[in-house]
Amino acid sequence: MADYDVFNGDADGICALIQLRNSEPSDAQLVTGVKRDISLLKRVEAGPGDSVTVLDISMDKNSQDLGRILEAGASVFYADHHFPGEIPDSGNLTALINEAPDTCTSILVNKHLKGEFLGWAVVGAFGDNLKKSAEALAAGLQLSAEDLQALENLGIYINYNGYGSDLEDLHFKPADLYQKLLPYKNPLDFIRDGNPDFQKLEQGYLEDMAAAADTQPHASTDNSAAFILPNEKWARRVSGVYSNDLANRNPDRAHAVLTEKSNGNYLVSVRAPINNKTGAVDLCRQFPTGGGRAAAAGINDLPADMLPQLIDALEKQYGG
Repeated sequence: MADYDVFNGDADGICALIQLRNSEPSDAQLVTGVKRDISLLKRVEAGPGDSVTVLDISMDKNSQDLGRILEAGASVFYADHHFPGEIPDSGNLTALINEAPDTCTSILVNKHLKGEFLGWAVVGAFGDNLKKSAEALAAGLQLSAEDLQALENLGIYINYNGYGSDLEDLHFKPADLYQKLLPYKNPLDFIRDGNPDFQKLEQGYLEDMAAAADTQPHASTDNSAAFILPNEKWARRVSGVYSNDLANRNPDRAHAVLTEKSNGNYLVSVRAPINNKTGAVDLCRQFPTGGGRAAAAGINDLPADMLPQLIDALEKQYGG
């Protein structure tokens, strides 16, 4: 018998798994990657008696392999907040799926565990740019303003670490970062430990955000704006959190951050307006390799000649 933990390499996936494995320890095989690497179940060969935990990756994007694993007789626990497609009707599947724009996988796992490791759920929600949801959860922790800010920063830094075209772009491989965080039942202890890993995350984030700070919009209206970052490691790392920062600073405007790729195409992060968390996934699914959720979505490989079409679609989606 074998156990597999399959999880998105961003803050939400990592923090969801930290909660589960602090509650139910397991020496499971870790299956993860950069944030955009979501077709992870293809790497799992499981059969009768095996257990597969899947966190924060689209069931729709993994439907064929999920069916294969269930038919092979493995049991699957699946928690996610992205578009699921058709959820299989199987006695081997436990599915916690909720697409609401104010939730994330860490919040779903927190409810499943009845708040057992609430601090990590707060970190995961902050990392997924769900500030109001995170603050509402954190009310149960009675934190000082300083400690709440520290949890928000940690969530942002973990999320930032997941972005890149491949693992070599990242400061930490997501599986390694998860294992460094797992021993801390309280995330504040990781921060307060004088931990060099926390310092490395923070320094990398601050340096990359500083590099992005002077970027001017490629196209901009009151309703939407598109920014283009260069084909550089720092730009690939910062693309998602920079998108979140733009959204937070301009809550009534939609944003697309495009990062140039070596093949001449673009990696795209789209954020719906903070005050209208709808439509991002609908927009991105109009383009090849697009997907995500209502509030935040992306396109993995936008052909360069489709850039004007994307900008027009972004304005059309949010211009009304």
